[in-house]
Amino acid sequence: MNVLRVTADPGLHRLEGGRLLLGGSPFRVLRLSEAGARLLDDWLAGKPVDGQPAHRRLAARLVHAGVVHPVHDTCRFTARDVTVVVPVRDHEDALARLLPALDGVAEVVVVDDGSARPLPGATVRHAVSAGPAAARNTGWRRAGTELVAFLDADVVPDGDWLVPLLRHFEDPDVAAVAPRVLSTPGPSLLERYEQVRSPLDLGDAATPVRPGGRVAYVPSAALVIRASALRAFDGFYEDMRFGEDVDLVWRLAAAGSLVRYEPASTVRHTPRANWRAWARQRFAYGTSAAPLALRHGRAVTPLKVSVWSAVSWAAPAVGRPLTGAAVAGVTAALLPRRLRPVGVPAAESLRLALRGHLGAGRLIADAVTRSWWPVAVPALAAGRRGRWLLAAAYGQHALEWHRRRPPVDPLRWTALRALDDLCYGSGVWWGAVRHRTLAPLLPDLADWPGRDGVRDERGPDARETPAEGTRDEDGRAR
Repeated sequence: MNVLRVTADPGLHRLEGGRLLLGGSPFRVLRLSEAGARLLDDWLAGKPVDGQPAHRRLAARLVHAGVVHPVHDTCRFTARDVTVVVPVRDHEDALARLLPALDGVAEVVVVDDGSARPLPGATVRHAVSAGPAAARNTGWRRAGTELVAFLDADVVPDGDWLVPLLRHFEDPDVAAVAPRVLSTPGPSLLERYEQVRSPLDLGDAATPVRPGGRVAYVPSAALVIRASALRAFDGFYEDMRFGEDVDLVWRLAAAGSLVRYEPASTVRHTPRANWRAWARQRFAYGTSAAPLALRHGRAVTPLKVSVWSAVSWAAPAVGRPLTGAAVAGVTAALLPRRLRPVGVPAAESLRLALRGHLGAGRLIADAVTRSWWPVAVPALAAGRRGRWLLAAAYGQHALEWHRRRPPVDPLRWTALRALDDLCYGSGVWWGAVRHRTLAPLLPDLADWPGRDGVRDERGPDARETPAEGTRDEDGRAR
């Protein structure tokens, strides 16, 4: 049997002797029995999860919630169980850098997607470019292995990149795993900016991947997936030019499969060659919001906060700061009542509520300067109070510079962050117009406390597990 251990998520907070768990992705509150808390103590001290079905179910529930992360001591998969699919168009030089790094895999399928000049060494060629989704589908359908790894031609994996990824497939619920995609360092301003703000780099924290989570999507620039999952979902939707990878990941998650992000594995991605290509990339990513919203609804919303947080921040914008403060204070005071039945202390509830309101302010500022900027920025810039609010919104970039200390001076960093959002937001609006939908522009204002408050998630096997049941408080952790 696979030997499974677990480690705590860095954001996990335990109360009441370990029985009450706060954390996960999205944020939630979980209550364990005393027996369950003792088991978790043992697991976090390094003991493996034993083979008892109830114990395995509890571990799986905690892993799915994102409060702990799995560590598999053994792995039956090797590189010989992996077919690597490389979709490529024209980039012969990039392909020449990638292929030598793929020794040891079962097969490499290079799909030439209509290059101007046929690429030497390509496994199969599309006479006319059909897009990356079609190229990946052509590739994986030729695979005879249990696992398929997608790598873009401008990516080069680091060392034993497959090992941390393959271990996750010891869990039969895991359908796909993605490594961290780092930007290849370089001396230019663009390369230095991308080193810290690449849209493909999703951070250094392992986590489940799902809409609303710490990591909401993973790119197919580097992704390992079960061939059976590709067959079950018929791979990528070929009518999507951008966002087809996000769509597939969300379809897997909606069906109950696990998709994991594993930053212990890294690959390097070459940044765009110049600023024009960089701006086109950001714009293109934005255009994917509309087709994704039509397929996945609120998962694509530019802003998800409670209606009370929205009112708290909107009130100062219209000259009612005391009203905003009162709404924030009253709703914060209500949360302890909502969380008291699951044992969350009042002080902790207030901390969560205030953190939620403060986090909502950052998310609102992001939406104003990113997805909503064509309307919101001119409207706010027209008035004195609005200009102060805009200054605060864009001031977030300066604070980010202070916190992260990127290899770019503060002035250019702030300007590039604003330009980054402008390009992406323009793409969102273009996609919305093209698809005749407002879906990617609409906020999701939850009724909190209420619909996004505490929910009972007790399963049919709750009495058989050491957990007494599970209750969630969907916070605004991002």
